[in-house]
Amino acid sequence: MAGIEVARLKPSPARMRLGDVLRVGAVGLRTRPLRAFLSALGIAIGIAAMVGVVGLSSSSGAELDRTLSALGTNLLTVSSGTTLMGEAAQMPRDAETMIERIGPVERASSVGKVSEAKVYRSEQIPEAQTGGISAYAASLDLPATVGATLSSGTWLNAATEGYPAAVLGSVTAQRLGIGAAGADTQIVVGGVRFTVVGILNPVALATDLDSGVLIGWPVAESRLDFDGHPTTLYTRSEEAKLESVRQVLAGTANPEAPNEVDVSRPSDALAAKQATSQAFANLLLGVGAVALLVGGVGVANTMVISVLERRAEIGLRRSLGATRGQIRTQFLAESLLLSAMGGSGGIMLGMGVTMGYALYSGWPSVVPAWATVGGLVATLLIGAVAGLYPAIRASRLSPTEALSTP
Repeated sequence: MAGIEVARLKPSPARMRLGDVLRVGAVGLRTRPLRAFLSALGIAIGIAAMVGVVGLSSSSGAELDRTLSALGTNLLTVSSGTTLMGEAAQMPRDAETMIERIGPVERASSVGKVSEAKVYRSEQIPEAQTGGISAYAASLDLPATVGATLSSGTWLNAATEGYPAAVLGSVTAQRLGIGAAGADTQIVVGGVRFTVVGILNPVALATDLDSGVLIGWPVAESRLDFDGHPTTLYTRSEEAKLESVRQVLAGTANPEAPNEVDVSRPSDALAAKQATSQAFANLLLGVGAVALLVGGVGVANTMVISVLERRAEIGLRRSLGATRGQIRTQFLAESLLLSAMGGSGGIMLGMGVTMGYALYSGWPSVVPAWATVGGLVATLLIGAVAGLYPAIRASRLSPTEALSTP
């Protein structure tokens, strides 16, 4: 009966509240702040890399969607291909007129490459230094069709298309060192001086125009011996009937040899470019995962050393009545807090990088919620795994063994 009474009177160990667990778990972080910071930094770098990659990829995708919404996805490009003998094919001179007769086509425009006309800043430039710039005869309604805008000057009109006036693509202007259009700014095209009347902004759906010089169709024929055959036609069609138009464009543009005509959709190229960027982003995500794993190893190493250094503390707590479960909870909480600190810092750093780069590039800033939540969950899992073994090891230390350790 006495043994039963003693067993009944033996106090049960007090349960630790959540606040107590957090306070006890933070003891090791407060007493060794530099070590805690360096361990958390490894986690932070991995999470920042992952959140930053996801954020930048999402922001880039949002910018692509915004661009396509502004420019439209109903632009089709018709270009001359090659003959069966592998030579450059020619489209008929009236190809644009024939395409405009297709019912769902809302607008059509064309350019013709003036192959023999080399472009130079002045006559003093050596002939070999063309800078990869091409000269194109362009229709007056080209900007409205391809969605081009001007950064300086004006576009060609009925009064200037018959005279030596030129509009430069954005890349061309950079290569020639021309910052603004003006009556006193001239270039040499095919040995003829042309006045620069305008400079285009980058054309997302017609990138060939960025590295070109655009001149009027009449002046190209009269001054540069242009043959009048278009090399590329741009068409805008009803969105719902776009595929139907696409199927008949080649035969309409060149009825005698539709196989010598290439039809493409520029927005598809932009989407493919985004897919390539996504593949690269996946690679960077892998790099971030490796960094996160390395950070987890750092946390595990810190916790193992912490257990070895704090044996006396563990023995004292055990001798004062702390159970193995409470010791295990203490060190597991410390590991989770350490990882949570690194994860939170990494999330903020990744979001900051994303917003900063998006602002610099003029993109909308997008950080998916799943990326931040997933990053935090990943850090907690890393912390739990990294701290599990040290916590179990600490809980298995007997009070006498722990207190006898010097």
